[in-house]
Amino acid sequence: MNRETFRSNLLSGAFDTQLRRVYVTDDAVRNQEKRYAELYDLFCDEFDCDDGVKFVSAPGRTEVCGNHTDHNRGKVLAAAIDLDAVAACRKVDGNIIRVKSVGYPMDTINLLDLNVHKELFSKSSEIIRGMCAGFVERGYKVGAFEAYTTSNVLSGSGLSSSAAFEVLIGWVLNSLFNDNAVSAEEIAQIAQFAENKYFGKPCGLMDQMASSVGSFVEIDFKDTEKPLISKVDFDFSKSGYCLCIVDTGGSHANLTGEYAAVRENMESVAGFFGKDVLREVDEKEFYANIPAIREKLGDVPVLRAIHFFEDNKRVDKESDALSKGDFETFKSNVIESGRSSYMYNQNVYPVSAPKQQNLSVALAVAEQLLKGRGAWRVHSGGFAGTMQAFVPQDLLEKYLETMKAIYGENSCYVLSIRPVGGTEVIK
Repeated sequence: MNRETFRSNLLSGAFDTQLRRVYVTDDAVRNQEKRYAELYDLFCDEFDCDDGVKFVSAPGRTEVCGNHTDHNRGKVLAAAIDLDAVAACRKVDGNIIRVKSVGYPMDTINLLDLNVHKELFSKSSEIIRGMCAGFVERGYKVGAFEAYTTSNVLSGSGLSSSAAFEVLIGWVLNSLFNDNAVSAEEIAQIAQFAENKYFGKPCGLMDQMASSVGSFVEIDFKDTEKPLISKVDFDFSKSGYCLCIVDTGGSHANLTGEYAAVRENMESVAGFFGKDVLREVDEKEFYANIPAIREKLGDVPVLRAIHFFEDNKRVDKESDALSKGDFETFKSNVIESGRSSYMYNQNVYPVSAPKQQNLSVALAVAEQLLKGRGAWRVHSGGFAGTMQAFVPQDLLEKYLETMKAIYGENSCYVLSIRPVGGTEVIK
């Protein structure tokens, strides 16, 4: 199929069935037709066209429950969103992989060199190298390919643009060389391996798993080598709600210590009982020993441990509610999780800069707008940045108008939950 024929078929709806499986609504499909056509043109201009071009996609993610619990082997509930990274890709001969992303220089990787290069940590090329190494280590096939990628997953918004890119490369390798035989869960694990070992970032597994598996997904990290993954079936498109992320601004500079303190406080309580992480501590024994823990460690570790135990339970409650189609119970637990993050985990504003309370204001305003109707909570790591809200569609216009007046015209993102994760879309 030549270039003009493919573009004509794409824009005339010939691939709508494949696109609708991923993007759901008619409006979204129309938008993606144009986006895929533009990406195909970019690919052809960079690499030339022939038969064999495939399109794969991997979404960003949102954290729904389990705030700061994964690092102590807790449970989380996350979900794929309808912003994604997309690649046009094809096999080529030889040993050279070339990946061009919109707005970035070409990444070139030689398959004969899949070694770790510490001097290249934080380079996107090393994500690609690490994904290939992970596939090889697990006995899967890799090969040379060319790809052009584009992403609308907002960087720095807590929606995990980096995980989307990692999972995208995994699905390129899956589609081109493995007949899609590699499971979504394995691709997520390989993505974590690539980011840890080749990119130099000690991330957890939540972001990659939510992106690769799709929809709502519950992850239990009790055994970090073999986390329990449960996809939660719930058709968010029929809920009557929108998922809204508000970027409240605020600097993430100098917050490394604040983030680290959450984990350190939780692990100090575990250490009180001779354990490594809170998941290994008996909850009843913890409550029975609060006086002694306070005397030895202070109050903040106690409060953060309470948050850990209670948010673990809320993950199960939210997953169960969604499985039963009980969105009201789900929302009430979202609110409780947010309050726990604020009151006990204390990651809504930095202790080191108490005047920096962007998120606190956003949460207070959201409560006034959504009380009795929607749900709201801090999103992701907290301290600065984004908040999450589930907003009834009839309140959406007022909610957006209010938040934009406070945080700026480009501060609000209206999202939905995507039903599929990483996937081959068009071949």
